[in-house]
Amino acid sequence: MQSLAMIENWPVPTAAAAVVRADGTVAGSYGPTSHRFPLASVTKPLAAYAALVAYEEGAVELDEPAGPEGSTVRHLLAHTSGLAFDEHRVTAPPGTRRLYSNAGFEVLADHIAKATEIPFAEYLHQAVLEPLGMTATTLDGSPAKDGVSSVDDLVRFAAEVQAPRLLDARTVLEAMTVVHPGLSGILPGYGHQKPNDWGLGFEIRDAKSPHWTGSSSSPRTFGHFGQSGTFLWIDPDARAACVALTDRAFGQWAIEAWPPFTDAVLAELRRG
Repeated sequence: MQSLAMIENWPVPTAAAAVVRADGTVAGSYGPTSHRFPLASVTKPLAAYAALVAYEEGAVELDEPAGPEGSTVRHLLAHTSGLAFDEHRVTAPPGTRRLYSNAGFEVLADHIAKATEIPFAEYLHQAVLEPLGMTATTLDGSPAKDGVSSVDDLVRFAAEVQAPRLLDARTVLEAMTVVHPGLSGILPGYGHQKPNDWGLGFEIRDAKSPHWTGSSSSPRTFGHFGQSGTFLWIDPDARAACVALTDRAFGQWAIEAWPPFTDAVLAELRRG
């Protein structure tokens, strides 16, 4: 795909990108796709997928208590537990505000580790990484932000989300459906969004503006970006997903570069 070559013009030391279709075929790739990059918050969809495996295995229920009083596994996955961004401190009643929370994912991982009696990093490995052949991916620290992976590995994950083998397709559909519709909140890097829609571990584009995806991205697009200059989006209407990883922290450069890149990728996909 010629559009992927646009990453050559990004002001970053290293970048790699790929597009994978819903049938699992790689439409194109560019750059060092085996290079391992810090994912930052692109770690969260991987952690969320492991949590959903735990749910399907019966280790946890989505609506069982977890985290602050009144909060559940579902609240933690959807950033509505009321926990603060990076502190284990309650700032709102569960289900009332969309408070993006690293702490919430850390509490979620601890909850799953206790329920499964397996350290969360090992559970993620057994439940998601190993079955998908994601041999370059590790979690060494917080399940909210300390994953390291490659474009090649995230292509495997994006293919799985589009055509699930590890989860029932109905569970993935729930993960990409808005939890607690209508809640407003801050999308890090993009300011206050009303509504600020999220599913279970995945951010949902809907009509958000400004946004890190493209102006032609469908409202059903879901995924995540990371402060290490990384993103993964899945657009069900385009029947494709895109991964881009860099080694420069997110900033104005990404706000300017990512949307036209995504629009170019989608335009090329539409052309065939």
